[in-house]
Amino acid sequence: MAMMSKRQLLHLGLASAGLMTLGSRAGFGHDNPMPPELREAIERQAFAPVLGNAKGDITLTEFFDYNCPHCRTTMPVMKKLIAADRKLRVVFREWPIFGEGSAFASQASLAALNQGKYWPLHEALMKIKSKVGEAEVMAVVRRLDLDEARLKRDMESEAVLGHIDHSMQLGDHLGLAGTPTFIAGHEGLFGGQDLAALSSLVATAREDLL
Repeated sequence: MAMMSKRQLLHLGLASAGLMTLGSRAGFGHDNPMPPELREAIERQAFAPVLGNAKGDITLTEFFDYNCPHCRTTMPVMKKLIAADRKLRVVFREWPIFGEGSAFASQASLAALNQGKYWPLHEALMKIKSKVGEAEVMAVVRRLDLDEARLKRDMESEAVLGHIDHSMQLGDHLGLAGTPTFIAGHEGLFGGQDLAALSSLVATAREDLL
């Protein structure tokens, strides 16, 4: 699954059949907002990596893949956004849609949560310019001095596999077009983003929800 456009604004609303729909912002209001149970599923899964302020007033969720070039270029932007907005809670949803290498990277990164090294591994993998697969992941794992045996056990854990499966289900349910997808409030952005675009998405969410 590949990115279809440089930037596309999405509106998240509840369809009459009870499923989420995506469309352009034009013509949509907030009379048909995201239901609370869906927001809970996107933002509050127990094993989802959380950055920024864990008790922040608004949540920005990113669906991403380590082999997505636009996810890589947006990673430094996310760092700036988190540093600039001390009230922002950020959730990373590992969504490996680019094949086996991406799946291995996602499992390893999530497993690194148990060793307190999710962010260093995430950041290092996002800086790789070539295709990310098992060899590239394990080279970073060794450089970061993670316990390899524990990591490989945790990669097959119910929590890790459950997070990925949950992301897959959410992606299908929401009809997401690809990575990266950013969701906050009732709206989202698809594709590589700059700081102004993500800041605007968060500001709109605050206006709508707070």
